[in-house]
Amino acid sequence: MPPGVRGTPLGKILRQLRIEREEFDLSPQLGSRVAFGAAGEVQLRFTNDFAVLEAEVADRFPGEIDGFRRVAEQVRSGPLAGVAGGSARAFLRQHLREPVLEDLLLCPLLFYGSAREDDMDLGQFQIMFRALYLEGFARPLGGVRVLMRVLLEKYRRAGGERRMKCGVRQVLARGGRAAALVLDSGEEVTADQVLSSVGAAETAYLCGGPREPEGRTLGYVETIAVLDQPPAFLGWGADTIVFFNDSERFSYRNPSGPVDLRSGIICFPNNFDYGPGRTLSEGVFRVTCLADYGSWAGLELEAYRAAKAAWFPRIQAAAQRFLPPVAADTLNFHTVDTDMFTPTTVEHFTGHFRGAIYGSPHKHPDGRTGLSNLFLCGTDQGMLGIVGAMLSGISIANQHLLQPAGASA
Repeated sequence: MPPGVRGTPLGKILRQLRIEREEFDLSPQLGSRVAFGAAGEVQLRFTNDFAVLEAEVADRFPGEIDGFRRVAEQVRSGPLAGVAGGSARAFLRQHLREPVLEDLLLCPLLFYGSAREDDMDLGQFQIMFRALYLEGFARPLGGVRVLMRVLLEKYRRAGGERRMKCGVRQVLARGGRAAALVLDSGEEVTADQVLSSVGAAETAYLCGGPREPEGRTLGYVETIAVLDQPPAFLGWGADTIVFFNDSERFSYRNPSGPVDLRSGIICFPNNFDYGPGRTLSEGVFRVTCLADYGSWAGLELEAYRAAKAAWFPRIQAAAQRFLPPVAADTLNFHTVDTDMFTPTTVEHFTGHFRGAIYGSPHKHPDGRTGLSNLFLCGTDQGMLGIVGAMLSGISIANQHLLQPAGASA
């Protein structure tokens, strides 16, 4: 959102942390779309101007525009309530009759933040609808590292110390409190209060619980092709993000095989409005699809590498169905490097069980755990995305850590 718009999560973060907006160096998207059908015949385009999506719905689903406006107004107005089970689909069906429009609207929201198959909690839906459709996408030219640098400098100036490469092996509990953290090295660290961003199930495991996720989780694979030209050189300059689905209806479920090629996300970090003379040093073509953790976790190293090599071109080809055509030889010629992660990559580097990027389907909004001074922040507390992660930490700190001694939070 442009400067001066009140009530946005980013604005709250900047005020709370006393950060100037310019420090994040945010640039808006050019425009994104949701594309359904074998070659994306049914589309909705959206930008950081909500009127664009509103006009798209009015043009393609004229009988649904009044219901769509009611959805948007209720999302703007405040917390959504009164829907059985807190289901986003149930809420949309109160206002929309067209299942395809329901799926088109939900596809980006589910891919960008739902740990729940084929649906999302109503509170999560409200967060994501506001974020994607009412507020929009932005990115620093230097990527997320810019945000990390600003936050780390602020943290250090406040007296904070960041310690790296010292994983937590156990939370020692005494008298219903977290008494100490045992690091992988065996060192013990003590604190009056502890915030955990590793996830609800993972935090419970560190406290002595079972090593298993809270319910059925979802995993992803992601491929990156680094190009020697910007995507616009290949004719891919109009889209910032494309959410694709090759069928009329959208299925957001853990796949039965290693990768679900029917749907996914295409992202071009180059295609943000960085301003005159500001461009990324390399082109990036990134594709994300749903993946089954078990199919990847059971492979030996050589078989795992072979599976990645086999799936990489298939994932890229599945995404290219929804882009202007580029010959495989041409794309290969301009590709200078590649990378790919799977659910096991996520599990290895983050510790999240089964590589669950969006954590548990069960959220803990108040951040409380079984220990009185140990609190959750991040995805399993209920916030989503980069801005959500920052806001979650602020909210839990304000709610629990900054209360006077003996006060009820």
